[in-house]
Amino acid sequence: MLSSLFSGASGLRNHVVRMDVIGNNIANINSVGFKRSRALFQESLIQTLRGAGRPSTITGGTNPIQRGLGMTVASIDNLFTQGGLETSGQITDLAIQGNGFFVLSNGKQNFYTRAGSFGFDANSDMVSTANGLYAQGRMADANGDIQAMATVGNVHLPFGQQDPAKETTTIQISNNLNSVATDSNAELASSGTTNIDTVSGVARDGAGGVHNVTITGLQATQSTAVSGISGLTGTETIQSLGVTAQGLAEATSVSIDNGSASSYLTGLVLTSTVNELISALNKIQGVEASLNASGEIEVMRTYAGAGLNRNVTLTSTTATAPAAETIAGAIFDATATLTANNGTAHTMAASDLFTPNFGPAQLPVTLELEISDETGLVYGVKGLGGGNVTIRSNTELSAGSAIVTTEDTQYSTSITVYDSQGGKHTLVLTFTKLLTPNTWVWQASLGGGETLVYGDKGTVAFNSDGSLNKFEFDGGGNSLGINPQNGSDIMVIRLDAGSSGGFNGLTGFAATSTAAVKSQDGYGLGVLDKISIDPTGKILGIFTNGVTRTLAQLVLAKFNNDQGLSKAGKSIFEETANSGEAYIDFAGGTIASTISSGALEASNVDLAEEFTGMIIAQRGFQANARIITTSDSMLDELVNLKR
Repeated sequence: MLSSLFSGASGLRNHVVRMDVIGNNIANINSVGFKRSRALFQESLIQTLRGAGRPSTITGGTNPIQRGLGMTVASIDNLFTQGGLETSGQITDLAIQGNGFFVLSNGKQNFYTRAGSFGFDANSDMVSTANGLYAQGRMADANGDIQAMATVGNVHLPFGQQDPAKETTTIQISNNLNSVATDSNAELASSGTTNIDTVSGVARDGAGGVHNVTITGLQATQSTAVSGISGLTGTETIQSLGVTAQGLAEATSVSIDNGSASSYLTGLVLTSTVNELISALNKIQGVEASLNASGEIEVMRTYAGAGLNRNVTLTSTTATAPAAETIAGAIFDATATLTANNGTAHTMAASDLFTPNFGPAQLPVTLELEISDETGLVYGVKGLGGGNVTIRSNTELSAGSAIVTTEDTQYSTSITVYDSQGGKHTLVLTFTKLLTPNTWVWQASLGGGETLVYGDKGTVAFNSDGSLNKFEFDGGGNSLGINPQNGSDIMVIRLDAGSSGGFNGLTGFAATSTAAVKSQDGYGLGVLDKISIDPTGKILGIFTNGVTRTLAQLVLAKFNNDQGLSKAGKSIFEETANSGEAYIDFAGGTIASTISSGALEASNVDLAEEFTGMIIAQRGFQANARIITTSDSMLDELVNLKR
């Protein structure tokens, strides 16, 4: 009976331990990186009253008779399940997703934690804000590389440290130069004796330079006829010139273009004057009549040129009257029909001798002539610069030479480059289209007092599919030399326009020009301003000159047996003989985890589970208390047997 008292006492005592564990878990419900514990019980002592009996030929075997003498705590385990992440917005707040522990040190011993609330102390060392222990990692070298042999130690970030300037050595050029681009506006520089009045339009070939336009030959002439009578003043009557009433009564018509159109002279009487006759003739479309300097009536076909369709015919439609009494006979000293087809065709030709601003002079090119639909005269030239340029005379062209200039088609882009002292210089690359298809010349220039020493121009050509064919320097060099004129070194810059036959740099498609200097590798002096931390724990320094460079990388620790770690308070753990030695590496390497910057890992305590465990512990405590009270009652009855 006394053993039941001791069993009940052990139950009370150990359920209190379980409540202690549950209480600690609940108390740390909001502790960053806290890992909850659990208490497991086991039977304590066993008293054997009778051992087990072996079966015989007569009876079967018997089981042992044993009684328990209470319970005890089997283990208090740490449960390393993942806690949820809480966003904090603080860059140096870090949370591990997956396995591993942050490594902390006091200079003598390493500690391990999941609580990633870090900051920097007065010496710019990264420390845990909870306990001041130093965060451990590997420092990068001056180039931002973390060497494999770098030792694990304190992470030291000297804010305000200078990042030395780096001279520009390479420029990346990319995007498109429009293969059909043209800004080649044409202008008249000199008309000479050609009678050219206007030049307008944009040359289709896009090439700038000087066009020597030469016009040779004669203009077409009009068919004309003059009266056989001279010395006229215009006041004479047509009767006085020999026209009779019968001759005038004949239907007199004027036809042009070989009779394809006829009009009749109307409103004339015998007393009509020569001027009135001229006015009647001028009413006929395509005919122009006048008194010339010799006092002769001159009839002219207004459309110039030779052939049947350039005629003027004056006809009396009947032959009743004598031919000499008609207008054609009496005035123009002709038979009843007067035909004028003495016009001549033009013999003109035009050619263009083009001297580009870039490239050799070209062979002469024959240009196309434009003939007026109203006069039949050559009044314009087209075809210069591949077309789209209008060359016109307000009257008619004449033989001679004219100078027409076209502007270069250019596209420019610029970028800031840096010398060895970090000085800034604006480099401008100007691309000028050549007459040769898919070919441009490039030229470098600077906006300050710098001088270009060598390699300041060259040629870029493209294949028919728009890919880069070549990017060359004049003279066969491969770099651009600049003297900054400020005491720093001569800058040697390589221009990278992509690979030949590829589309990874400059291209030459029929699309908008977007060519640009994609990047350059130089920068000026900078000061460490702020940091960022990536998922592998790399601490990236962001300098005021725009440079981002790796400064250090936090390490993580991994154990064969996490539950073998010993709690040291303040959410940190210590290595034990049963945890195994810490394996140190980076997140994302052999330790399959990631680090989230700006977040903290919350406690993994589950209140529902803890409250359930609390109820069970309470009931267990109550039940063990009943054992003691019942055993006490039984003892009381036993004592009372003496009465």
